[in-house]
Amino acid sequence: MLIEIDNNSGFCFGVTTAITKAEEQLQTSETLYCLGDIVHNGMECKRLLGLGLRTIDHDTMSKLQNTKVLLRAHGEPPQTYETAKENNIEIIDATCPVVLQLQKRIKQQYSENPDAQIVIFGKPGHAEVLGLVGQTEGKAIVVADFEDVKRLDFSRDTYLYSQTTKSIDEFHQITDYIKDHIHPNCTFKSFDTICRQVANRMPNIQDFAKRHDVIIFVCGRKSSNGKVLFNACKQVNERSYLAEGPKEIDPAWLRNANSVGICGATSTPKWLMESCAELLNSAP
Repeated sequence: MLIEIDNNSGFCFGVTTAITKAEEQLQTSETLYCLGDIVHNGMECKRLLGLGLRTIDHDTMSKLQNTKVLLRAHGEPPQTYETAKENNIEIIDATCPVVLQLQKRIKQQYSENPDAQIVIFGKPGHAEVLGLVGQTEGKAIVVADFEDVKRLDFSRDTYLYSQTTKSIDEFHQITDYIKDHIHPNCTFKSFDTICRQVANRMPNIQDFAKRHDVIIFVCGRKSSNGKVLFNACKQVNERSYLAEGPKEIDPAWLRNANSVGICGATSTPKWLMESCAELLNSAP
């Protein structure tokens, strides 16, 4: 049985940078705090916990003093930096450059026209989205999907942005709807802020899925990006299965398969995909 790992799968640049910064800090310190899971992959978080990375929430951070806290790639709202300053916390900032640039754009737009309707196409409650909304003092409107867009106020100037890991096709659909319904006297501008390193994985991973009888998609169940990419595999290969790690692989999935492709999300470490491949190679 042929077993192939997708070379295009694995950590994106932002996640790689965050993990590298954490590992560097832990070489000189037994403990480092991280605000939220450094990556939406339970097994990678467990590995880093073994090195001394302690995951905390905002409430815990507000009680810390005189220590270091790493901010993951998703980014944080301004309030987090204010809390750090008040508590003499040194921030190790691993915010993805793409996210950081998006935060700055939204903040500038809000300062230039605070009465306008700033809309963010994204997952409500997602760490990145919370950081983006924070640039507008909490006034930005989050739309999760096309149906949410219909509830916008089309009699106001509107500026549309996107969470960096959302679908380009959905973003364009939302853009077209607002264009068709915005009041003629109002300004509407849309900004495609989707990360191409993530977006380009969609066609690549579908090509990969087509080449194999069975696809094992390795991904933490918290990963939004993982859900999108797994569904993309499923669209072109019905025998696509999601597993968080080797222990979740069901031998029944491999029945009558001559080739198995192993791929994953931008939050999936290469070592985890390799562990799955090792298990398959050692199977009788």
